[in-house]
Order: sequence, then C-alpha cells, then structure tokens
Amino acid sequence: MGQRCPGLAHARGRSPARPSDPAESSGVNVDQDTFRQALLDPQAPRPAGLSDGHGQDAGRRFDVYRNNVTVALADALETAFPTIAKLVGAQNFKLLATAYLRQHPPTSPLMMFYGKEMPAFLQSFEPTKSIGYLPDIARLELALRHSYHAADASPLDPSVLQSTPPDTLMASKLKLAPATRLVRSQWPIFAIWAFNTLPGAPKPTMSAQDTLILRPDLDPEPHLLPPGGGAFVAALLEGTLLADAIETATNEDPAFDLSAMLALLLSNNALTDLKD
Repeated sequence: MGQRCPGLAHARGRSPARPSDPAESSGVNVDQDTFRQALLDPQAPRPAGLSDGHGQDAGRRFDVYRNNVTVALADALETAFPTIAKLVGAQNFKLLATAYLRQHPPTSPLMMFYGKEMPAFLQSFEPTKSIGYLPDIARLELALRHSYHAADASPLDPSVLQSTPPDTLMASKLKLAPATRLVRSQWPIFAIWAFNTLPGAPKPTMSAQDTLILRPDLDPEPHLLPPGGGAFVAALLEGTLLADAIETATNEDPAFDLSAMLALLLSNNALTDLKD
C-alpha cells in the first residue's frame, strides 16, 4: 500500500534566504567559534567587540539576528520532520529543535539536507529517549527527503523479466532506482506516519513494520511491506542474486509472495536494470 506525501515538493524546496550576518558586515574580527556558540545559545553572552559597522555596539542587532536564525532553523527542522513535530507537540518540538541545533549546527546553506543526526539525537535527548519509535519515524522522514532529492533513472521494461529464462533470471541481480529507500523497524512506523499524516488512517497497533519508499513520479511514496518484503529488498540493495534474495525472504517468511513484490517494484518504476 503506497501513500503519496502531500505537499512534499513544497516542503523540500529551496532553502529560505539567510539573514544578514552581523559578523560579516561589522568589520570587526570576531572569533567564529565564539560567534557561532553565542548565535545558537540564547543564554551565551554576546561576542565581545562586535559592532554594527558604524562603530556602535551590535548588541541589539545581534539579538535580533540570533532570534531570526533560531526561528529559521527550527522551522526548517519542523518542515523536515512534520510527523515528529506532531507527535511531540508544537511547543515541545521548539524546545527539541533548539537543543538539536545547538548540538548540530548546519554545515551547509541547503536546509533541505539539515537534520541527518536527528534519529541519533532523539535516542539520547533526555525528554525523548524513552519514546522508542521516534528515532525510526525520523529515519522514515529522512528517507522521504533523500528519496525526493535522489537522481532520476530510466525504469526497466517489464518485458525484460518476462523474456529472460528462469535460470538466467535467478542468477541475475535486479538493480533498484536511486530513489529507493528501505526503513526497517521493530515499531509500526508506517502506521504511525500514516495516522499522523493521512486523513482517515487507522490507529496504529503494535507490530514491526518495514517501509519501502519508492518514487514513481515526482514525489516519493511510502509502502508498507508484507512479511519477507523487507528482507527481499534489503538483499537486492546489497547486490544479492535474485535467487539468494528470494531465499532470504522466504527464510524470514515462508509465505513470501515474489510475484506481488515484483509487481510493486515494476509498477512504481523502482527496477532499472537486470545484470548478470
């Protein structure tokens, strides 16, 4: 079952304009480490010797800039992790985002890639580390972004599989599209994501779930995999021969349905090549 992500293209768009940096325009030599530490910590003192470019103390201007940067980065994180924000609540997410950006300031002006450390952060952050499923939800939301920004690839013609002799097919490798992402979890992450994202989605029940993210067109779509499906896709991603991938899947679940799995991949343009 696949679900389109509403508004994903807008949410993953270009980064907001960066506010003018008082350290760049002041003409005063301010230690950059000190400046960054003060910028991301409202309790830190203002950098000594920082002026506004006219010989005046830049204290108030720095405070405004610091607040703007904090708000912009927190907004970028909320855009990147909307399900996490909904699960913990708006006010709690603001506190979480502020703590995150102090530990993990951005290293690129492209906010679409900001937040890669979020799963590990949620595991160690005191207010959230007892909520076991949150890191995997963050992994799912990261995977959606990465899938959106992955390279395009031409899909494999289904007739190639149909015309390949079975023995040759089993001894071949199926190549998956660059946008393919797999998130395996002991938690019902697909159900949690859907319940907090899609109108009318049922309430999650406790079960392990593997989620496959495919991008048949412009937007990536999460799919809940049946038992054995996660093991099969993981094996394909590792470059395993098709016969071995099937064996891995059936070892996990004897009822694994290869035909249904291949139909899912083909219908979503997820297969790009068949290699010996």
